Amino acid sequence: MPFHLEQYEIEVTDIVRNAPPAVLYEHGLRREPGTAISASGALIAMSGAKTGRSPSDKRIVHEPSSSGDVWWGPVNIQLEEHAFEINRERAIDYLNTKSRLYVIDGFAGWDPEYRIKVRIITTRAYHALFMHNMLIRPTPAELEAFGDPDYVIFNAGEFSANRHTTGMTSKTSVDLHLGRKEMVILGTQYAGEMKKGVFTIMHYLMPRQDVLSMHCSANQGPDGDVSIFFGLSGTGKTTLSADPHRALIGDDEHCWSDSGVFNIEGGCYAKAIHLSREDEPEIYQAIRFGSVLENVVYDETTRAVDYDDDSITQNTRCSYPIEFIPNAMIPCTTGHPRNVILLTADAFGVLPPVSRLTPEQAMYHFISGYTAKVAGTEVGVDEPQATFSACFGAPFLVWHPGRYAEMLAEKLQRHGAQTWLVNTGWTGGPHGIGRRMSIAHTRAIIDGIHSGALLEAPVVEDPLFGFSIPTSCPGVPEGVLQPRHTWADKAAYDEAARKLAVLFVENFRQYEAGTSPVVGQAGPRL
Repeated sequence: MPFHLEQYEIEVTDIVRNAPPAVLYEHGLRREPGTAISASGALIAMSGAKTGRSPSDKRIVHEPSSSGDVWWGPVNIQLEEHAFEINRERAIDYLNTKSRLYVIDGFAGWDPEYRIKVRIITTRAYHALFMHNMLIRPTPAELEAFGDPDYVIFNAGEFSANRHTTGMTSKTSVDLHLGRKEMVILGTQYAGEMKKGVFTIMHYLMPRQDVLSMHCSANQGPDGDVSIFFGLSGTGKTTLSADPHRALIGDDEHCWSDSGVFNIEGGCYAKAIHLSREDEPEIYQAIRFGSVLENVVYDETTRAVDYDDDSITQNTRCSYPIEFIPNAMIPCTTGHPRNVILLTADAFGVLPPVSRLTPEQAMYHFISGYTAKVAGTEVGVDEPQATFSACFGAPFLVWHPGRYAEMLAEKLQRHGAQTWLVNTGWTGGPHGIGRRMSIAHTRAIIDGIHSGALLEAPVVEDPLFGFSIPTSCPGVPEGVLQPRHTWADKAAYDEAARKLAVLFVENFRQYEAGTSPVVGQAGPRL
């Protein structure tokens, strides 16, 4: 019986559902400008004007079933029901103008107890292949019995939103209706909007079931010890979790239930800028037939990709199934973490390369989600700038950050996990004076965490931030572990440390109303 979408008022009859990559390659190459095959066999696709997410254009519908749960504000901007209906009808009307549509039915969440069924309806083969990689792929029997999905994403990104619709601020709109269990995408062809849309859905659903949803990577050691890595872009979350001596659970999105940790996704979405075979061999080798390369520059003759060319965007990306990583653990489920690692790239050169945190300090730094931009990365940035993103993923939160932090603290206590703050940023001074932390030293620190050496090492308490700093670590010179000792000008260090502490305190004020007082007391002591 032919597959149809009439239940959504979509009348198109040529529906390509869960096509294999080879078919999606053929359709993309024939129908979508800019599509090509790279020398390594990946499908090269262009996302158009938008080469990254548009968080300021994300909306959540204010409706009775969810409005009391949502952390309303600049992250979750309200959209009225009528405006959603206008955008939805606009998307459906556009989808109905196409002679062919693509459907991907898949799962989010590797644990069968918590996984949801997701349906993607889109106009581009590139988008279908991307979500074929990023969702968990059903077996033929599971696809046959798939039935109605739990959530549907209508991706009409080639068509713009109407800026005169109430609540619109541009031609782009990404709208989530938790009551109708639908998402509508208009005005952007960036595939990551679908991936992060699914993550936002899970960020809402999982806490309702006392499951902590997390923007983190995860791996497992040979003896079964599990580590999870939180961190914003550029802090080393993907690189440090891709350890050849440990099994990869996933690189970006996970949940922590009473049974343990499970990956939300069926694939990885790695940054490709400056990618090299030498530094990240596992990711480099994963870029082959079935992968999607976004917005990269390549040689027209050889089809070799220039991973250092950022003329289209700094945000070049590659999507591939997780099984393309040789040491991936399939299914992507594991036990409870022994170590929780919060990564930051402190460009002020203030934070130590590793600190041991109490559960209260873990909540404070988890809610803070700190890293720093370095001078020269953006116009007008001439000195390090602090960046705070709650729970290391503010754009995808639905509940108040305090809800996720309290769940994290409860799980840390129940399962005896230790939290660490690891700085992969600068030492010996701020950016421009000091130097970037040695990757060899950072890897030695991660090894020290996994071996237990850092848990047994003597510590000193930082007088300003209050966390415990180990005084020794195998493979790391002792002088490196104490940041003040690495600065030639100790008074300058003290001034920089106090400046950063003030930024932490000022940032945390916005979360005080939704968190326990004990959490705020775990911050810097000014």
